[in-house]
Amino acid sequence: MCIDVIGIDDIPVVDYLLQINTLPKTNELIFAESPSWQCGGKVATAMAALGILNAKAGIIGVVGDDKLGRYCLEDFKKYNVDTSHTIIDPGKTTTLSICLAEKSTQGRSFIGIYGTRRQIQPSDIPEEYIKSSKYIHLCQIMPATIHAANLARKNGVKVAFDGDVYEKSIDDSLDLIDIFIASEFFYKGMFNDPDFNCLERNCFSLLERGPEIVAITLGPMGCAVAYNNRFFRMPGFKVDVIDTTGAGDVFHGAFLYGLVKEYDIEYTARFANAVAAIKCTRQGGRAGIPSFETVSHFLKDGFIDYAEIEERLNFYKEGIWHI
Repeated sequence: MCIDVIGIDDIPVVDYLLQINTLPKTNELIFAESPSWQCGGKVATAMAALGILNAKAGIIGVVGDDKLGRYCLEDFKKYNVDTSHTIIDPGKTTTLSICLAEKSTQGRSFIGIYGTRRQIQPSDIPEEYIKSSKYIHLCQIMPATIHAANLARKNGVKVAFDGDVYEKSIDDSLDLIDIFIASEFFYKGMFNDPDFNCLERNCFSLLERGPEIVAITLGPMGCAVAYNNRFFRMPGFKVDVIDTTGAGDVFHGAFLYGLVKEYDIEYTARFANAVAAIKCTRQGGRAGIPSFETVSHFLKDGFIDYAEIEERLNFYKEGIWHI
């Protein structure tokens, strides 16, 4: 089996999504809208994006053998993501995340309920499976992912990393990473540059520490990318935002798709911005991910064909109750 990208994610989760006008104050009652059962997880959602775009993606992770775990596995099938090396932990539960999309701020808040499933271990990472891929994609520094990165390096496989929130363990491991894509929150935590005045200089400083490509996602402002001796900023797309949940995860999947297809880096960034923007026009991290054809039309004429996306949204209204 030949895989384009293998994601290694300790916690594939189920997201219970709700839309609200604003977060409640203490002792206040509010009403939510549009309940939706979708699956999540940073790396897991990136693999779903790759699958919808018709790349070959696989996932190594751990779920419980409960209803939520079965739902995660069934959902990966919808996106053609290989789960042959995903571990089902007997007698244990899967993590649930309650996601609140706030209309007044276009922000999101999360309430997590950790499952009891075990943590992924280095012994769960088969070398032959890693060897079969072009890229692996990570979001945590832990023994299993360090082991996977070392196996990738040994076998000529590139290592991509999602830097969401600044952690020193990530800072200390940049020499293991080939494609480093960080959020604006990671960037601000690392460099204390809230207005991005030193963005170019700081991106080049990250390149000097190991990665071949450094990208910083900037929300509606798009992204900034440094590679070789080049730096550029790629503006985002103006869309009607419904929910930004999963936007960064989807960006990672789309950026990796561009690398797999050997697009030039500037077009890869524009393509990833477009995929993430379309996702934001619909609820949740999975339902709004566009197909390759939908993205192509959007890049050409700005039109979004929602036929496939709306079908997915309707399925997720029932979601877990299908299992």
